[in-house]
Amino acid sequence: MTPHEEILIRLTADPKNIAVCARMMSVTDPWITLGMNYEQCLKAFEGGCKEIYVVETNKVIAGFVIIQTCGTFSGYIQTICIAEGYRGKGFGKKLLQFCEEKILKFSPNVFICVSSFNKGAIKLYYEFGFKLIGELDNFVKDGFTELLLRKTVGPRVGYRVQL
Repeated sequence: MTPHEEILIRLTADPKNIAVCARMMSVTDPWITLGMNYEQCLKAFEGGCKEIYVVETNKVIAGFVIIQTCGTFSGYIQTICIAEGYRGKGFGKKLLQFCEEKILKFSPNVFICVSSFNKGAIKLYYEFGFKLIGELDNFVKDGFTELLLRKTVGPRVGYRVQL
């Protein structure tokens, strides 16, 4: 990001935006290494209890996030992706900060999974305060391990929803 770049994070349900995001996933790691094609990536956007946000700069989608908003793991960052050309420029940190602020309004826990081979993302998440909860072998694809991470401000019981 440069000081002159305007960064906008906004909710979307637009099929055109979702197609752009699925394409972005399918041509970057970790999804390439996991063998996920465009159609498989597109399925990540389906289902209830999901909010999809895009991060834009100069009217171009630079990345996106899918947040699960209900269920046992409400506050789960299901998918976060920054386009290859925008990585290492602060977009991921900005999107994580946005997610944390959003999720802490309804949950004391922020969860995320990361592929064990995705060293750059693991470093970013640890720097952001996430802690390892456990390993999920063969979770996304046979032969690969996902790391379940959590950042928390306290237990669910007694947590006061912030309006």
